[in-house]
Amino acid sequence: MLVHRVVAGVLVRGARVLLAHRSPGRRWYPDVWDFPGGHVEGGEDERAALARELREEIGVDPREVDAEPVLRAEDAGLRLSVWAVRSWQGEPRNLQPDEHDDLRWVSAAEVRLLRLAHPAHVAVVDRLVGRPDGPEAG
Repeated sequence: MLVHRVVAGVLVRGARVLLAHRSPGRRWYPDVWDFPGGHVEGGEDERAALARELREEIGVDPREVDAEPVLRAEDAGLRLSVWAVRSWQGEPRNLQPDEHDDLRWVSAAEVRLLRLAHPAHVAVVDRLVGRPDGPEAG
């Protein structure tokens, strides 16, 4: 079976993270909120793919990425790794409107109100910016 390797970045700004809304016309995971990212190309490692995808999709160049992913998940034919990005150059903007129709900074409380691409995204946000009832909430 062909395995698609996918990387995503969680941009962390204070008590919020950046999510991208996947366009309703997308073949895979349409009309849900997700972390920006995409496929790992042949010959790329995950961190190089993450940097390329973030430049292509939202116009930022990651500067400080955690040493290990905050999430690894595998599903039928998909291997996902999600990385925390704590510093970057550039201001996030939607450069791929055919893929995403919105970008939004959300808190841990707000993420619970959204339809997400993966249920583990809630725990990732909690881990990175605090639980909604914790001291970092807001």
